[in-house]
Amino acid sequence: MHVVLNRPEVRNAIDQQMVDELHEVCGRLESEPKLLIISGAGGTFASGADIRQLRERGRREALEGINTRIFQRIAALPMPVIAAVDGYALGGGAELAYAADFRIASTRAKFGNPEVGLGILAGAGATWRLLELVGEPVAKEVLLASRILIAEEALALRLVSEVHEPEALLPAADALADRILANDPTALMATKRVLAAPRVAHPQIDLDEQAELFESPAKFERMTAFLERKKEK
Repeated sequence: MHVVLNRPEVRNAIDQQMVDELHEVCGRLESEPKLLIISGAGGTFASGADIRQLRERGRREALEGINTRIFQRIAALPMPVIAAVDGYALGGGAELAYAADFRIASTRAKFGNPEVGLGILAGAGATWRLLELVGEPVAKEVLLASRILIAEEALALRLVSEVHEPEALLPAADALADRILANDPTALMATKRVLAAPRVAHPQIDLDEQAELFESPAKFERMTAFLERKKEK
């Protein structure tokens, strides 16, 4: 499934309607797992949360975790999620990209979290996801000193796995999706669950998931096909 953030007149700022629509998408993908590609319209991924709405939110809305909940739900989708980032991914837009399993970028991509300049913090995942992705020194530069990471820097830091010219970005996302989907979907979903598990859950969760996969028809069929191909060489 390919979802396009489509509010180009405000650089795809994330408003309540977009959050609601993303929840609808998640509902469909939770009941019928598919790989998800997220991109933005008009040369921008997402410029952040909609400031007009954000300005009016108070303590109650902060504790509701409006963006936090949808980004957590996206991160927890059964199948992998690819963020194809063209142009700005700022604030909540960056946090959405951080929640994906894969991030690929165009040459004009820029990642940043300027929330402290607006009197708030990056409260929808950046303070821990970005920390895990790029390490503490760089995360502090982004979160405390408003550093913007351009595409080449993001690639060097492995925040993104690929950089392409803008016109090649979506074909590259499709190519990555094809490589992922060449694998067994049940094994993909099991691997994603194991990767997301806390350290204390290992190695038992690995063994439990592997026990299920060892009994699957796909395991037998794929291994048989591999052995037959090897025999033919």
